[in-house]
Amino acid sequence: MSTIYLSSNANIILQNYLESQGHHLILIEDTGDVYPEVATHPDIYMCKLGADPGDPVFHEEGQLGLGYKYPENVKYNAVCMGYNFIHNLKYTAPALLDKIQQLGYKTIHVKQGYTKCNMIVINNYAAITSDEGIYKYVNNHINVLLIKPGYVKLGNFPYGFLGGASGRVGNEIIFNGNLKSHPDYRKISDFITLQNLKIKYFEEYPLEDIGSIIEWRDK
Repeated sequence: MSTIYLSSNANIILQNYLESQGHHLILIEDTGDVYPEVATHPDIYMCKLGADPGDPVFHEEGQLGLGYKYPENVKYNAVCMGYNFIHNLKYTAPALLDKIQQLGYKTIHVKQGYTKCNMIVINNYAAITSDEGIYKYVNNHINVLLIKPGYVKLGNFPYGFLGGASGRVGNEIIFNGNLKSHPDYRKISDFITLQNLKIKYFEEYPLEDIGSIIEWRDK
């Protein structure tokens, strides 16, 4: 059984699916520390230290020092895969950077502070993004599929990000909503299956950014 960190605003269909697979859900509630559209998003408060299900999740106890708006609210919105740590390093939480240095990760600086929101981490060597800047800086280090931006709901914003509307759980990449509605559905599907992983999505409702689906599995 795994622990899944999930937005309390995640669709009940997704919640029921995860629980039916035997996972324990920890729902993230609005803390009031950041603006409402991302206030229940797990990837605002924590960072998974790798792409494998058993890799730990970094979370600072007590005062996180998050600010209400960007860039003060992206301190933990980073990606770890392989031995690469990808983030706008100007905004990374000092404690998280210290942990990364202890683990011997290579840091890759990107302009986009909402790095995790903008990346679907498939495994330690492959990812998907709609951010051209991220693609430019990480393409020489990992296998990256660049897709069209948009087609994902996020509150009152024009659109959210597909990385925030998804996550890896076991051997599945799970999407919060109907992936078939995305114009790059076939490219995304093929890319994931080439990595020997399954895809799960829900045609009953549209894609929505919920701040990632973050799994932690006790090894």
